[in-house]
Amino acid sequence: MKAYILTDLEGPAMISRFAQTRDVTPEEKKHWMYFLTGEINACIDGILDFDPDAEVIVWDGHGSGGIDEKSFHKRGKLIARGPIRAPYYLDRSFDALMFVGQHAKMGDRGVLCHTYSSKSIEYYKINGVELGEFGCRALMAGTMGVPTTFVAGDDVTIEEARELVPNIVGAAVKQALSRELAIHLSHEAACELIREQARVACERTPEIEPYYFPGPYTQEIRVLEGVSIQGYLDAGAEYVDNRTVRITKENICELSI
Repeated sequence: MKAYILTDLEGPAMISRFAQTRDVTPEEKKHWMYFLTGEINACIDGILDFDPDAEVIVWDGHGSGGIDEKSFHKRGKLIARGPIRAPYYLDRSFDALMFVGQHAKMGDRGVLCHTYSSKSIEYYKINGVELGEFGCRALMAGTMGVPTTFVAGDDVTIEEARELVPNIVGAAVKQALSRELAIHLSHEAACELIREQARVACERTPEIEPYYFPGPYTQEIRVLEGVSIQGYLDAGAEYVDNRTVRITKENICELSI
C-alpha cells in the first residue's frame, strides 16, 4: 500500500487554543508538536499493521511547521515545510489520502475552525460548494482517482468529512465545545484510537469512492472584514465585490488550495 498523510497542528488532542499553534517560543512549540507527531506516528503504525511493506509519505501541512522531526516515525517519509504548491507531490500512484490533525472549515463551530487562514478568509467555494481544507484537498485527490479514506481531528471535523465522503473512517480525538474549548482524549488514548481506525481505513479503502466532481473549477474566495483583495486581483482573479473574488481554472491545482 502507498498512503499519503496530510497533517495540521490544530486538530490533535490537547490542542484547542490558537496561541498553541501561532506565536510561541521554540520550546513551547516543540511541546505542542509532540502531540501531532505522536498521532501521525500512530497513523503510520495503523497502516503498517495492515501492510507491513506499506510506503507512507507525510506532508507537514501546518504553516509554521507542526512535526518534531526527531520523533518522526522511522518508517515514514517526510515532506517538511518549504516552498510547495498543490498537488503537494500527491499523484495517482497513491492508494489513499489520509488526514491527521485536521480542523473544520471556518464557521463550522469546530475547535480552531478556519479555512486556510484564520486571520483573512471567511470562506472558499468551488463550483458553489463551500469547502474547507479537508474538502478542497479531498477533491484535489479525487481528480487523480485517489480516495480520502481517513481523518483524525475533533468531532465536527469528522462530521464535515462524512458529508463529503460518507463512508470515510474517522477518529474523533476531541469533542468541540467552542472554537477554543474542547473535551480531549488523553494523548495515549488518541494514539490508540488513530492506530486502530487507520488500520480499518486501509481495510475499507476499496469500498471508499474518491470525492470528485468535474471541472472546470470556479473558486469563490471571500475575505474577512478589513482584509484587502488586491493581491488576488493583481494575480488575475475576477472582482465580485469588495470582499469577494472568483478564479476559474481547468486544473484544480491552479486554484488557491
